[in-house]
Amino acid sequence: MSQVHLGHIFHVTGQPTVQEAANALVSIPDGALVVDGEGRIAYCGARAEIPDEFRGLPPMDHRPGFLLPGFVDTHIHFPQTFAGDAYGGGQLLEWLTRCIYPSEAQLADPVYAQRAAVEFCARRLAAGTTAAMVFGSAFPQAQDALFAETRRRGLRMVSGRGIQTTGESSVAPLITSEEKAIRLTESEIDTWHAVDTGRVDTALLHVAVVPRFALAVTRATLRNLGELYDSVRDRGVYFHSHLNENNRPGTGEVDSTKQVYEVESYLDTYDGKFMPGSQVGGKSLLGRRSILAHGVHCQDAELRRLAETGSSIAHCPVSQQFLGSGTMPWKRTIAAGVTVAAGTDYGGGDEWSIPRVLSAAFKVHISEPGEDGVSMHPAEMLFTGTLAGARALDMESRFGNFDASKEADFLVVDPAGTPSLEATLAQGVRSDDPVLARDQTLFALLMGMDESTIAQVYVRGRRVDDR
Repeated sequence: MSQVHLGHIFHVTGQPTVQEAANALVSIPDGALVVDGEGRIAYCGARAEIPDEFRGLPPMDHRPGFLLPGFVDTHIHFPQTFAGDAYGGGQLLEWLTRCIYPSEAQLADPVYAQRAAVEFCARRLAAGTTAAMVFGSAFPQAQDALFAETRRRGLRMVSGRGIQTTGESSVAPLITSEEKAIRLTESEIDTWHAVDTGRVDTALLHVAVVPRFALAVTRATLRNLGELYDSVRDRGVYFHSHLNENNRPGTGEVDSTKQVYEVESYLDTYDGKFMPGSQVGGKSLLGRRSILAHGVHCQDAELRRLAETGSSIAHCPVSQQFLGSGTMPWKRTIAAGVTVAAGTDYGGGDEWSIPRVLSAAFKVHISEPGEDGVSMHPAEMLFTGTLAGARALDMESRFGNFDASKEADFLVVDPAGTPSLEATLAQGVRSDDPVLARDQTLFALLMGMDESTIAQVYVRGRRVDDR
């Protein structure tokens, strides 16, 4: 049966670039969102203009609340569910060694893994994250728990077991042999990829090939993963890893990767050019379903290659601040034509909320030095947290905004859940210019939202609850 939802609608329509988002922003203060019996958008527009065929339906009146597309998190760590705010006394590599590897090793216990899966899905739901690219656990039983719980809740997810075939003693519990790494990855694809519907174009569950980062694997692993990925690309399998995150001089992840592999750029290791001198040693892992987290220290040539292959960057400003990794240069990155979508990177970041990530992005990018500084338009922020995420997941045709016939992933946002936000929206000064006033309202909403503001979550027209 069709549903009619009433509220102030905000979304970015069409297929714009981030630079075009402001012109594509739709605001309908007295809006109606009609979802048909198959969970698709049948109408999005003014309440007064609801098509006759839907006028007799009893509406779900969320006014004075808002209706927003569901948030998309393009980089978050399942095995770090209980590792937020972990203190390692240093930046990325120290933090991994002292905090994260020991924490992730606990998921070898099936009871602990099940507890983590339940909590992970609950936190996603509370934050209004309807779709996510999830860096998975090294342990198959933990991944089984994650996929099963995600399926039970009815959320969208792409995930893959974290692959490690080399490393120091602290990471030993997470390491597998080269042969086992491929065998377990193949098994996960066969078991979980599109298992809920049997069709990639309709499924909520998808699998990714996920090496932790280049330093966690070997040339042999990259060669084998390239062969595997090449064999499953046509099945819609994804690739996900980290790229150019932390570059403390001499000991950072970027310099260490280039030194160990003897390559010209970090990206070369994922692009099949992982032999000394960036010579080709295997198949590329880049493409339209490839998302690389961070991209803080990319060379211009790397950005061009990402754009050329249709690969995307998961932008994680909260974790980049948390780990002292620096700031992804916003203007230079988007000018290269790379799709940039939001990622929480929990527990490298200490936020589950995409609006909090967007708030951090606004603050860090307006503070970039000189002409690099930019005040992000609120439509760019909304785009980065919704439609850009759907694009990065190569599912823009399915969700990400309220265009007709898309699957209805949306949030009911009730400002009353956050009294300070409610007061700001009610009492804040707005411009006499209606376009600027619209933008000011959206900005206040995105900057002031927290979990208590998310009243209801819908995926494909079905309300997802916290049970």
